[in-house]
Amino acid sequence: MVSPVYGCRGCLEELVDSVAAYLREVVDDFEVILVDDASPDQAWSRIQELAATRPWLRGLRLARNFGQHSAISAGIEHATGRWVVVMDCDLQDPPSAIPDLYRKATAENFDVVFVQRRNRKDSWSKRLSSWGFFRLLTWLTGSQQDASTANFGIFRRPVIDAVCNMPERDRSFPLMVKWAGFRHGVLPVEHSSRAEGRSSYTLRKLLRLATNITLGYSEKPLKLVAFSGILCSLVSFFMVAMAVARWVDGDMAVAGYTSVIASIWLVGGMLLFSLGVVGLYVGQVFRNVQGRPYYILSEDTRR
Repeated sequence: MVSPVYGCRGCLEELVDSVAAYLREVVDDFEVILVDDASPDQAWSRIQELAATRPWLRGLRLARNFGQHSAISAGIEHATGRWVVVMDCDLQDPPSAIPDLYRKATAENFDVVFVQRRNRKDSWSKRLSSWGFFRLLTWLTGSQQDASTANFGIFRRPVIDAVCNMPERDRSFPLMVKWAGFRHGVLPVEHSSRAEGRSSYTLRKLLRLATNITLGYSEKPLKLVAFSGILCSLVSFFMVAMAVARWVDGDMAVAGYTSVIASIWLVGGMLLFSLGVVGLYVGQVFRNVQGRPYYILSEDTRR
């Protein structure tokens, strides 16, 4: 099992012991990996304490906050099992669902089984922002995104290997899994209340994540730029045709100041918008060409 840790120091013992208890129902040999993503509540010291008394528990500490999906990538790259469970650390993902995930995956020959959250216990603002995020993501990427599924699920080793081999720096674990195209299913599970802390995903972070995902998985913004250019050209041709028609009719009225300024602002705004979108893609390419790692490991409880 892999879990990124951020702001949940107080519930880590309950998390690892609950996970271990439910894993023992289906397997004899297992490991639990907690990845400290520079948690502000000094979670690393607690992870070290827990790992010292539990040989199946391993702690990884990132050098700084790289983000949830980079922390997940760090965990799955160090996982060795034939099956890997990924879940959040706040216990909103109930560990009791792990045996059902494993049984569904093995019984129905799925490579991936995601948990579908029922009756979410988040605040209305979190649910609203999450709904807006996935609606925007669906429209921008052109593929259906389900707000009821997130990271929690079970994944066969070939799926994990495929995701680990993807080199992009801006990570989104569930989208990378779905892009890989393995046989997958969903398991409806009752959502639990948060045991510790609060979500670190603000509206600004969600918008930034949506932008990075869109740039990495879709060409739609570039198509929108091209469509806007075509639309502006059609409007310009129409205005020229109207001017010629007025000239033929003998109407030689001088164009007004307002229409000239409006046209300049329209064309200038479209040019800046187009350059901005192209610049975002160039920046995305630049970050990936640099070849910098998407996480840096600073400590490992097994070293």
